Amino acid sequence: MTLAIPRHLTTAELESGLDVIREAPKNGGVLELIVRRPSVGEREVLEEGELDPAVGLVGDSWSRRGSRRSVDGGPHPEMQINIMSARVVALVAQEKERWPLAGDQLFVDMDLGAANLPPGTRLGLGSAIIEVTPEPHTGCGKFIERFGVDAQKFVNAPKHEELNLRGINAKVVTRGAIRVGDRLTKVFGR
Repeated sequence: MTLAIPRHLTTAELESGLDVIREAPKNGGVLELIVRRPSVGEREVLEEGELDPAVGLVGDSWSRRGSRRSVDGGPHPEMQINIMSARVVALVAQEKERWPLAGDQLFVDMDLGAANLPPGTRLGLGSAIIEVTPEPHTGCGKFIERFGVDAQKFVNAPKHEELNLRGINAKVVTRGAIRVGDRLTKVFGR
């Protein structure tokens, strides 16, 4: 089954969604979607998953992919888990079936802004603990292809930088099970 590609939103249409994005919960957010990427271009939507400090989301290809940003060219330890705001992806993707195209593993209804979740903040999620890392998460060519150039400019706009609209990176601190509907709570940080 091929999904119909909706019209890409304009900058003005995207900007009109900022108020809803800014209203996201500061603590006690909800995990809305888990997406495993078993190989490049492949997506598996999961109801539950396992987070592990060595491999990230169990079954995801992160541990087998190199990164231009890592010192040794291997998987970047600060980019193990990609997290995107459910409110932002709902806006840019327009249909929930298209959320996995963003390429992130976890989609949460929570304020991902730097003031709320600065690097070093630890979050409880299911029985796992993850930690927000300082490595920036930015939109790439695939993001443009799937959601449009205005969406890429919107999520990376310097005037919205503090909101982390494209999302944040994290690493797994404590192994544990996660499920859609689990609450994210701050266990260390602001």
